[in-house]
Formats: sequence, structure tokens, C-alpha cells
Amino acid sequence: MRHNVVLDDLSLSVDRGGSGQPFIWGHGLTSSMFLERELLDFDWASIAAHNEVIRYDARGHGRSTMTPELSDYSWQRLAEDQLALADALDVTTYIAGGASMGAGTALHAAVAAPSRITGLVLVIPPTAWETRDAQRALYLERADCIASGNIDQVIEASRQIPPPDPFGPEWHDRIERNMRTADHEQMAHVLRGAATADFPRRDQVRDISVPTLILTWSGDTGHPVRSAEALHSLISASELSIATSANDVATWSLLIAEFLGSLQ
Repeated sequence: MRHNVVLDDLSLSVDRGGSGQPFIWGHGLTSSMFLERELLDFDWASIAAHNEVIRYDARGHGRSTMTPELSDYSWQRLAEDQLALADALDVTTYIAGGASMGAGTALHAAVAAPSRITGLVLVIPPTAWETRDAQRALYLERADCIASGNIDQVIEASRQIPPPDPFGPEWHDRIERNMRTADHEQMAHVLRGAATADFPRRDQVRDISVPTLILTWSGDTGHPVRSAEALHSLISASELSIATSANDVATWSLLIAEFLGSLQ
């Protein structure tokens, strides 16, 4: 059931369903619970068959509050939001998961509160560490274009980037629909905020000991395979699956459900 949870000056739009060990999921940058289905159409019913699934619109996304400080959109800050949300929902321990920005959020939650996170599901981990600077520059450039009313320029530029390997030309149509549907003021603001974000330090990631499922696809410069491989090499209890086709991506809901089942 969808409802709002108030955390001090922040209101998060939350959907909660299923029963069992809680699984808190975070979407990607400029996305939301509603928009995420365009790019990652997970079978949430099967995932929630044996787990309580808690999804939410992150700060500045979807129906949740947009706050003014750009540092509010670092993944570390978003992890604090997630942990505060868990507190508000009386969730003591949980499996943390997410796509892209949501994966970065889950990582920071595991570093900040290792006793509370019992597992991780990291989907299409984004650029990080050495590859992050170029992405920061791209975010700031896009934010300036969007803020000045040039969303068409951003859409056209995105069409010049080849889609990830599992997808064809329809990928660009999905991206365009997301961009046109999203609130452009929010989009520009959170893109600037995302320039403040990065993974935890490598030594902090190496200390993560909980079972971790890493899912990524090839051919995506914004979510490079090297990010997923780096996490896999650092997290000893991790498993990695790289999708190169649409059929591979179609198995992800099952892989997540099976992984969650293994943690019961």
C-alpha cells in the first residue's frame, strides 16, 4: 500500500507489501517507483512472495520532498534517509537493494549500519571512484541544459549514446519518455546533487561481509561492468551476473527472488 512517511523535514512516498524478511529497494537517479518500470520492469509480485518489499521515491524524486542542499543527494545522505525510513517503519534489520543510485545508497547503508543490513542486491552499479569525474561533468552539463529549458537537446544527446547491449533502439524511446514525464526542475536539481555522490571507500566496501548479489549489463558507459567487477572483487561473499541479452535481463526477477530466498 502506498503512503507517505514523514522524516523531520522530509516526506517520502512509500509502497509496502508482502511478508517476511524486509527488502528495502531504491530506484535510480531521476527515476521513481512509477518511472522505474520503463527501464527495469521487475516482477515485484514474485519478489514479494516470501519477503516484505518496501519501495520508495527517494528524496527529490517522484512524490517525495525535494530539499535545497545539493549534498542531500549524495548516496551517503540517501542511505541515511533509508535507515531513517526503516526506523520509522519499525524495521530493525533488512536486505538493502537498488539500481544505480539505489545500489550506491544500499552500499552506504551497509557501511553505515553493518549490523542492520543482512544482505545486498546491487543492480547496474554506476560509475564510481576513478570513473566518476567524467560522469559528474556530464550530470552538470545536462542539469544546465534542462534548467534552461533545453530538454530536447539532452534527449538528442542521449540518443547518440549506444544503448546497453541487451537493448535495441527502443531503449532511447524509454529514456525519452522518462525525461519528458519527469519534473524538469527536480531533474536538474538532483542531477547537480548526484555530482556529489560516490561509492564508499574501497577499504570500507572490502569490510562488507553480508551475502551480496550483483547484477549488471554490458555496454553501458553510465553503469560500466568494471564497477560491478570491482565490487565483486572487494565483497568476499558476492556473486556477479552480467547480462548481454534481453533474455538475460528477463531472468533478473527470478535471480533476485532466489537470492532473497537463500537468506531466509
